Amino acid sequence: MRWLTTIAALLVGSAAAASPPAPASLLLKPAGVFDGVDGKVHPGWQVLVTGDVIVRVGPDVAAPADARTIDLPGTTLMPGMIEGHGHLFLHPYNETSWDDQVLHEPLALRTARAVAQAKATLLAGFTSERDLGTEGAGYADVGLKLAIDRGIVPGPRLAVATRAIVALGAYGPKGFEPGVDIPQGAEEVSGIDQTVAAVRRQIAAGADWIKLYADYRWRPGEDSRPTLSLDEMKAAVAAAHDAGRPVAVHAATAEGMRRAIATGVDTIEHGYGGTPEVFAAMAAKGIALCPTLAASDASSRYRGWDGSEPAPPAVKLNRESFRLALKAGVPMCVGGDVGVFAHGQNARELNLMVAAGMTREQALMAATSGNARWLRLSGKLGAIRPGLLADLIAVDGDPTTDLTALRHIRMVMKGGAVVAPNTPADP
Repeated sequence: MRWLTTIAALLVGSAAAASPPAPASLLLKPAGVFDGVDGKVHPGWQVLVTGDVIVRVGPDVAAPADARTIDLPGTTLMPGMIEGHGHLFLHPYNETSWDDQVLHEPLALRTARAVAQAKATLLAGFTSERDLGTEGAGYADVGLKLAIDRGIVPGPRLAVATRAIVALGAYGPKGFEPGVDIPQGAEEVSGIDQTVAAVRRQIAAGADWIKLYADYRWRPGEDSRPTLSLDEMKAAVAAAHDAGRPVAVHAATAEGMRRAIATGVDTIEHGYGGTPEVFAAMAAKGIALCPTLAASDASSRYRGWDGSEPAPPAVKLNRESFRLALKAGVPMCVGGDVGVFAHGQNARELNLMVAAGMTREQALMAATSGNARWLRLSGKLGAIRPGLLADLIAVDGDPTTDLTALRHIRMVMKGGAVVAPNTPADP
């Protein structure tokens, strides 16, 4: 029987040799920690990361003897920010119009640009993003997400909405000979059956979120009007929720918002036409608003506005609706509709939210733990707490006293790996 003992010993030794090494530990030592939850910067706190997880947080953190130390003097360590409304397959409209991007830019070009824009987003301190539609680039966002997840290209963790869903005839591009089949920026539907089929088709193709357009302009130059019927939206939301997918709704009119609220959607995008009654209904149901202040700001600047007061009507309307929503207690998602303006400038939305009435602390929490909650990432991301994934950024200075600190990113960590810059660590 001695040969059995020998074989067992060899097997045990082989298994031990093949077992992966213990994950490495990093001790991060900033000037202070903003944990994304209590709205405060805690001076002298440290964070221990082992593998891809936060292990300990607080003053005088005990670390393993073999832990490497990263000193980050003069910085605030905070959770990686979360972009709530982006379009990685778009680039600023003052470079190329939306119509020309959809109609004339090859898919390979748009995808290559999206790869570069994903990297810019990550380096700007946004380690996660909800991408709400490829705007004519089909299901390319699903492939980009896979490439990021597999480490082929750098970028934020993505939740994608693929093509988005619009009422037949209510989107664009427009302005061509009637009856000519023109590529559209979203998937067109008409009737309950087509709407449900589109939801299921997009989920099967890889959509994490379903995006609906409750209203839009039927013709260029017209005001937005409701498009999808209440019954179509109810069926779409039910199909998405049955499949475990949340729903975001573009709604810029009061009626579009009412229909979205009645169907039990998860977030409403823009909300420019919201009334006190509409926002009260949103607050009562816990539906978050992504106000996209940066989109109206950027679009107005492209038309010649220099930022001085009085602001253009679109900017005024956006600010006022945001203030009404704040007053009503509507949960706020931070999402700037980035793609309308340059990726990597995502923090522009936080600055505009503060200028319109939020405190800096509220805006920072909304971009971290708040967005994690509304985007169903709580328990994984959005805060500096033991057990959460180590998506962390270090910014120069204190963002609770000066938001320009968000322009000065000293370090970006995603899943416990420092992705920018090559921060020196003690041996």
